[in-house]
Amino acid sequence: MTAKKASIIPVIHYKNAKAAIEWICESFGFEKHLIVSGEDNTIVHAQLTYGNSMIMLSSENNNEYGKLINTPNSMSGINTQAPYIVVEKVDEHYKNAIAKGVKILIEIKDEAYGGRGYTCMDIEGHIWSFGSYNPWS
Repeated sequence: MTAKKASIIPVIHYKNAKAAIEWICESFGFEKHLIVSGEDNTIVHAQLTYGNSMIMLSSENNNEYGKLINTPNSMSGINTQAPYIVVEKVDEHYKNAIAKGVKILIEIKDEAYGGRGYTCMDIEGHIWSFGSYNPWS
């Protein structure tokens, strides 16, 4: 079987996507790649990058795709997915998150399978993990 070239880009919805974009960039070090504003202070589509990785996000909406996705806050805090982002300097990333007031769910630690990482929650209840473990290396 030949290797397929592909990228996986998580898609996340927020009640207040504008605030989430600013918070994610400041707290986690992402950069704005593309922001498409909508009516009533909403975000129709946004792309944020971290190194060669990307997430896409938007405001909650009732379009065909939006009806398929809920935010954790609209589901009593339940998460069904959580992105893992590989970072080179995980201890620095962790210290920055702490300094920005990010809620840490699992403290930074060395993992038995290699690498080091931590898990946290964003301003709307989405769970994120950051670590140095890179299964591709």
